[in-house]
Amino acid sequence: LVLSAELDRAYREVDDELRTVADIQRSLLPNVTPKCSNLDLAAHYATSRRAGGDYYDVFPLGDERFGIFIADVVGHGTPAAVLMAVTHSLAHNHRAVADRPDQFLAAINRDLSNRYTRGSGTFVTAFYGVYDNVSRQMDYSGAGHPPPLVKRCADGTSFELEEARSLPLGIDPDVEYESASARLAAGDQVVFYTDGVTESFNERRQMYGVGRLRAAIENCTLTASGLIGAILEDVERFTNHASPDDDRTLLVAKIR
Repeated sequence: LVLSAELDRAYREVDDELRTVADIQRSLLPNVTPKCSNLDLAAHYATSRRAGGDYYDVFPLGDERFGIFIADVVGHGTPAAVLMAVTHSLAHNHRAVADRPDQFLAAINRDLSNRYTRGSGTFVTAFYGVYDNVSRQMDYSGAGHPPPLVKRCADGTSFELEEARSLPLGIDPDVEYESASARLAAGDQVVFYTDGVTESFNERRQMYGVGRLRAAIENCTLTASGLIGAILEDVERFTNHASPDDDRTLLVAKIR
């Protein structure tokens, strides 16, 4: 009985510490997405454990432009949460080059690789895009992250922002990242996500996948938050409400 009580107390102490880590981690996420007359933004963030390795951010860049950043640290739990906090700090430290997606990812990558992840086998996938609200152009760069999915409601087509892809952050400090541009249109629905969404499995070990995500955003009458709700409902139905194996983050931008 004494041993059991001690184990219970130790478990509660660890759980309390993890709750604190999770609270600190969530405090790093933006509370409110930028107000933009022609853009509807919404986000969802859920960890598979108390703390996790997903991260998203939105950076106002002035002149109707802002950056959208989404990242996923390999692994789960407290170690991933720590590196997530490091990535957050580095992203904010390099705001001076945040208007250039390739340079922004390269700067974060150099610091991660040289100071935090070298030889550890740990890395961070990321996607960063700079959206111009006047021209509706998205300049972007990817680092091993699932490319955002775009539903073009004007003609019913869909495509991915996948032209500029390179190694994840934290592997090689000398990686040169590329950038690409896409001209978006009124009515477009852009879904940024981590692989915890598409790599959700059902009881038969079938994966949710990009195809089902594509189908989940077919409804062009929904708001950005409504689209997030539709995606999460579809994932939950597919997995039969099973506990997630990975963190799930969604950031949806709907162009008015």
